[in-house]
Amino acid sequence: MPGGALIGDAAGFVNVPKIKGSHTAMKSGMVAAETMFRRLSGEPGAEVRRALQESWAWEELRRVRNIRPSFRWGLWVGLAYSALDTYVFRGNAPWTFHHHPDHLELVKASDARRIDYPRPDGKITFDKLSSVFISNTNHEEDQPPHLRLRDPKKAISVNYRLYESPEQRYCPAGVYEIVKQDGEREPHLQINAQNCVHCKTCDIKDPEQNIDWVAPEGGGGPNYPNM
Repeated sequence: MPGGALIGDAAGFVNVPKIKGSHTAMKSGMVAAETMFRRLSGEPGAEVRRALQESWAWEELRRVRNIRPSFRWGLWVGLAYSALDTYVFRGNAPWTFHHHPDHLELVKASDARRIDYPRPDGKITFDKLSSVFISNTNHEEDQPPHLRLRDPKKAISVNYRLYESPEQRYCPAGVYEIVKQDGEREPHLQINAQNCVHCKTCDIKDPEQNIDWVAPEGGGGPNYPNM
């Protein structure tokens, strides 16, 4: 986008093996600010990407670029390759693996193994809505829904019939429910947008990319008081 730059966590500046990203995200913001200052000061050749490539953050992330994509072949293959890349190639492998859209990896319900999860015991495991309560999530009652379906029919014709509505399971806040009321032939998808903790998993994982998360009016959402 002309005049804009993706930086920090939005651009994926995370060192996956170290599970750290604050330092690289902050560095990308600093580089972007410095480059914009140089550009506004009359330096026409100042570019954010070039400046990032010359920083230590770029080199650090370049060395671990293949770690996360290698797990597409499974846990053990990913672990084995990560060890090879880290201790033998030391991040200098002559190839680069690329990421793939997460929603393309979802298998149909008929091909998946059914998992029976035990009921939460309230001590070690907890139900979703109890965790949503702790997040202090709040959306105004008259706020326009910020979770939208591009084609409402696909919620049943595709997600429900082929995948048994996976949004009921991958959503951590119980936002999506399949409801069938008395007298109805077909169930319908109920969206409890007021519970949304803004993780955007639904926007990313939906198999048809039918769910669209937009910024809520008024800035509603989770409010973690101890962070």
